[in-house]
Amino acid sequence: MSTETPTTTPAATVQESPLLPNVSFDQFAKLDLRVATIVSAELHPNADKLLKIRVDDGTPEGRQICAGIKAWYEPSSLIGRQVIIVANLEPRVLRGEVSQGMILAASAMKPTAATTASDGKPGPDERDVIVLTVEKPVPAGSKVS
Repeated sequence: MSTETPTTTPAATVQESPLLPNVSFDQFAKLDLRVATIVSAELHPNADKLLKIRVDDGTPEGRQICAGIKAWYEPSSLIGRQVIIVANLEPRVLRGEVSQGMILAASAMKPTAATTASDGKPGPDERDVIVLTVEKPVPAGSKVS
């Protein structure tokens, strides 16, 4: 049995932006968070930062989600992963492709990063983005609570 204590680096605990205002439990309960299994992923044909991802969300037809994670993930590395999605996000057309939800991800500045992008926004060299997954397999469409 290990006696090691988990540690966090100071950079891992730094809050990058102020917290948003509180929401009521009723507002939060309106979000439908589900587990979905990625069945295909490819480069978005009309966008430099997006991947076009097909997921099994437990419904017969599944759904397509466009995600801005191209700089951090090769499409083939995502296939088979179970991710957390916002299933009831209103569909949007992103650069000509319908996106029917959102894949949740965590992001943080790298400890030694300095913003170098011309637009002032951190890019893949300054920021880590990690898609949220489940610890062990569950049926696609499982509710997250």
